[in-house]
Amino acid sequence: MANRGTRPYAHNSIEPFAPSTFTAESDFGRINDYFEQRPLDQLLLWSLQTFGDKVAQVTSFGPTGMVILDMLARLSPGIRVITLDTQFLFDETYALIEEVQRRYPITLDIRRPALSPEQQAESYGPALWRSNPDLCCHLRKVAPLDFVMSGLDAWLTGLRRDQSFTRESLPLVGWDRKYNLVKINPLAHWSRGDVWKYIVERNIPYNALHDRGYASIGCSHCTRPTTNANDERSGRWQNHVKTECGIHLVAA
Repeated sequence: MANRGTRPYAHNSIEPFAPSTFTAESDFGRINDYFEQRPLDQLLLWSLQTFGDKVAQVTSFGPTGMVILDMLARLSPGIRVITLDTQFLFDETYALIEEVQRRYPITLDIRRPALSPEQQAESYGPALWRSNPDLCCHLRKVAPLDFVMSGLDAWLTGLRRDQSFTRESLPLVGWDRKYNLVKINPLAHWSRGDVWKYIVERNIPYNALHDRGYASIGCSHCTRPTTNANDERSGRWQNHVKTECGIHLVAA
């Protein structure tokens, strides 16, 4: 359900479509066609104007997420940014989060699992990420995010079409059947090169692990340097038939 908020915007209005209540039956074709050839700030501004305080960015501070965050912070200081602290993140990831908080005027909402690592080990056994990675991801990522998503009408993600074959048909804007709200992928049509060009030109902070061969970074137990240059997520959950944590998957 769209909700027009009262954020301060740094740019002029971009309203090619009348505000409306979006549902699973909504046709997002015209919106996607309109923004496919337009710059990032226009889609973000439309998102802010259309959903107001009911839209938030959800990010693990990967390169694409950092590009979106950099632009959002300038368009709407104080914008809500949600991140998941699984309590199994790399030290480099925690360092980046601290740097982001110092540099950007955002409202950072950090969500953590109900169980501490010690409690999880006691209930499910040690190294759950190895014996049952799907359950581990559910407990430490999916469930904490489920709790907060019910208060939103739309969310902004860092997904791109070229990240893996499972994301090749990703739209810029669509309906998220998992959370029953609008899902906005502002850089779906950008390449990895586009993202890094933006980061380098604007001196945007990024995770130091990217300089050591890591293209996609999650929990320290389940992330290794990327093994396939054409698949950014090839370093995730190695030796498991698993490509997603579950946040972006819809049950059949």
